Amino acid sequence: MSGSAPVEPASPGDGALLRVEGVTKAFGLTQALRGASLEVRRGEIFGLLGPNGAGKSTLMHILTGLLKADGGRVEAKVPVGLVPQHIALYLDLTAWANIEIFGGLHGLDRATLERRAGELLRLANLWERRHDRVKTFSGGMQRRLNLVVSLLHDPPCLLCDEPTVGVDPQSRNALFDLIEERNRAGLTVIYTTHYMEEAERLCHRIGIIDHGKLLAAGTRDDLVAKAHAAPVYRFFECPRRGALRGALDGRGKWSEQNGYVAFTPAVGISVAEVGAALRASGFPDTHFEVRRPSLEQVFLELTGKELRE
Repeated sequence: MSGSAPVEPASPGDGALLRVEGVTKAFGLTQALRGASLEVRRGEIFGLLGPNGAGKSTLMHILTGLLKADGGRVEAKVPVGLVPQHIALYLDLTAWANIEIFGGLHGLDRATLERRAGELLRLANLWERRHDRVKTFSGGMQRRLNLVVSLLHDPPCLLCDEPTVGVDPQSRNALFDLIEERNRAGLTVIYTTHYMEEAERLCHRIGIIDHGKLLAAGTRDDLVAKAHAAPVYRFFECPRRGALRGALDGRGKWSEQNGYVAFTPAVGISVAEVGAALRASGFPDTHFEVRRPSLEQVFLELTGKELRE
C-alpha cells in the first residue's frame, strides 16, 4: 500500500517536499498525462481536483513508482505512502490480521505496531471491530481500515487517491477527521477527488487537473483570482427592479433563479463598484446577499464545462 517515488536529489533549502515537472504518460493512443507539473510543500494538504479520467490516478501511481512516466521528472525528499482508490485489504482476514501483515511488510516491531495500530484504530472508530473479519465491514469501515494500514509505518507524505468513493457521510467525515488529525501532527497529504466540497474542506492548496494537464494551482482565493470568477449577488426583494437594473446596467448579467434575481458582475467590475452603485440606488442591504465564487465556477471558467461523473 505504499512505495517510494522515483527520487532525484532536491536542491538544499528548497521548500518543496515533492515536485513534478512536465510528466507525460500514454496508454496506447490515449494520452493520460500531458506535461503535468506541480509542487507540494511540507505539512500541507494538496488537493488534485478533476473529473474521472483527468489523469489523477495515473499521476498518483507514478509518484509511488507503480507506473513509470514516459517523460518528465519527479523529485521527492521523502518516501510516500498510498491509500489506493480500490480497497486493498484481505477481506477474509480480521482487521488485526491485516494490520499484522502490513506492519510486517514495513518491518515494524511488535511494540511499535501495537502502539500505532491502537492509536489509529481508535481514531478511525474501529478498535471494537479489530477482531472481526473485514468482509463483515461496511464499505465505509473498509475505507477507514484502508487508511489505517496506510499510516502504520508513519510515512511523512501520504497519497490519498479518491479514498471516499462510495462511502456514507458518517464514514466520509471520519476519514476527513483522521486525515486532518494526522496532518496537524505533520503529515503531508496529496488528496485526489472529483468532489469539490471535499477539496474545499480539506485542502490548503488545490490543483485543477483535466485531460492530463494541471490547469491552475493555489489557494482557493488564488484560483478565483486566476479564473476571474465573480461573486453572485442574490436579490430576494425587488420592489424597485427597474431602478436596480438601471443602477447596475452594463456592469454584468442578470438571471432569474427560483424566486430571486441574481446578478453576476462582469470581468473587471469590483465588489466595491457594485456596492457603491447599490448604495447610490438606495437599495437596502437586507434585501440581498453576496455569494463568493465557488470552486465549481472556477472549474467552469478554467475548463469551459462541468465536471464529468
